[in-house]
Amino acid sequence: MSNTSPSNQVPSNQVATVSVGPYPCGPNQPLLLIAGPCVLQSKELAFEIADELAAINQRPDVNVVFKASFDKANRTSVNAKRGPGIDEGLRMLEQVHQHCGLPVTTDVHLPEQVDAVAEVCSLLQIPAFLARQTDLVVAAAKTGRPLNVKKGQFMAPEDMRYVVEKVHASGDGGVMLCERGTFFGYGRLVNDMQSLPIMRSLGVPVVFDATHSVQRPGGLGGATGGNREMVEPLARAAVAIGIDAVFFETHPDPETSPSDGPNMIPLDAFGPMMDRLLRLRAACAEISA
Repeated sequence: MSNTSPSNQVPSNQVATVSVGPYPCGPNQPLLLIAGPCVLQSKELAFEIADELAAINQRPDVNVVFKASFDKANRTSVNAKRGPGIDEGLRMLEQVHQHCGLPVTTDVHLPEQVDAVAEVCSLLQIPAFLARQTDLVVAAAKTGRPLNVKKGQFMAPEDMRYVVEKVHASGDGGVMLCERGTFFGYGRLVNDMQSLPIMRSLGVPVVFDATHSVQRPGGLGGATGGNREMVEPLARAAVAIGIDAVFFETHPDPETSPSDGPNMIPLDAFGPMMDRLLRLRAACAEISA
């Protein structure tokens, strides 16, 4: 791609379709839902959440990918719980896939992790703080798996074209770009909804991460705070704009989650929220037809 403005990039009607396991993500496809707990805690809890997501996956208008992290490597405090680690975490993710049939995804933080993760996961996720880490992005792309790269909170949406270039130069699995909020001073994120069509104009599907968009970094002193009441309103706006995928974290009791509890949708509220979002998406598609 050349150094041109977004208006001179690939038109929206030429956005690529990316395959995540058996599911296509892109124009005129069912909404891709990436969801799960922030961090793996136990097999039993993962199965409980996966069962709810598998029930949602029975709908024809949505395809679901289970997400959970084996290591939260960017925690605020050195004392924060990070997760079970790569070996136990990948075993749990494989068990989730075998249990409910959903494709699974997780974060990768180091180039040496990507091959092991690619053996289990249908999608590799690059955290926002690492979106510009060339060695990591290139190594992940070389696995042949599609990538979900979160836009750094410090990056302009136009600059994500360089991430797309790195991925396309290194592998053929494809890439999705994910919006998760932009720093607005200290301890606050805001969403510039212009970033969604701008990143989509780069010719790749776009994901909206509603959970991390409502974070308040460091808002709880040694931990990140947030406001889950704003998750659904932001997700509605993104769906109305026409994104290809949404990302949420959910938990049966968010207040007991080791990470991101204030931003997570309670599991018993998750299905009704998705029903509203999918009804909105259908209405927007009818208006645009």
